[in-house]
Amino acid sequence: MDRPVSLVALRCRTSDRTPNAVAGVDALAPLVAKRLGQEPRSIGTPEEPRARSWGEDLRASRGCLLEAGGQVDDALEGGSVPVILAPECSVALTTLPTALRHRPDAKVLWLDAHGDFHTPDTSPSGYLGGMCLAGACGRWDAGLGAEPIDPGRVVLAGVRDLDDEERRMLGESDTTLVGASTVETLVAVSNALERAPVFVHLDLDVLDPELSGPLGCAQFPVPGGLAPERLLDVLEAVAGECELVGLEVTAFEGPPDPEERGDAAALALDVIEPLLHAISEEAHVH
Repeated sequence: MDRPVSLVALRCRTSDRTPNAVAGVDALAPLVAKRLGQEPRSIGTPEEPRARSWGEDLRASRGCLLEAGGQVDDALEGGSVPVILAPECSVALTTLPTALRHRPDAKVLWLDAHGDFHTPDTSPSGYLGGMCLAGACGRWDAGLGAEPIDPGRVVLAGVRDLDDEERRMLGESDTTLVGASTVETLVAVSNALERAPVFVHLDLDVLDPELSGPLGCAQFPVPGGLAPERLLDVLEAVAGECELVGLEVTAFEGPPDPEERGDAAALALDVIEPLLHAISEEAHVH
């Protein structure tokens, strides 16, 4: 059965600390829209990035976070594929629980340099974005009314920057951790997903900054990541083996120079092409 697509460019601030994350959303959105044949729904007004405590950001961004989850809810309720473009990862506090509430048979593929598995008690930085997966998994309560997801349904791939407490908590959970330096990354991800339906969270800092050209300007780059062609291989395998429940792309830090930003957005589009192809193959677009 055909499934429509719900494409959302989320521009409101969640816990943005870098200056060009919204510019990244604005650069990528029209390219994804053209690829899918649909104008994106643009939500929110950008604010100045700033470093605030997780509690301040959580209170200030509550409406934006609930809107992100609401967009996934509306899409899946209507039989659509949600595609969310967001400045950073905090949206996962609501998007992941919403997706798995609709599709409890699904798994989450978390592609990120970071585990984002801190809690307010363990985070050395107080950064809300560094706590979002732990919050989605119920390791702390963000007060957003979301039913926690089972950590055993989460596959972390490309993660290589973990603090000791994050590593401990992940080790005590049932999450699957696949490193970026593993030669068999593609096989390990494929085995962990077991051909289950999948919601993909892609933070573009999963890429190696030294191997990614203009895409190397991620929000919080970490050496030793995936090369773009390796990530492309992983996403091709996922698209070929799994039903795509939804996709969110975060942390595309658009370069300040407009020409470089356009080049980087085109590269980002190339990387996610396997997922967009899978969506367009099975979907008709309103």
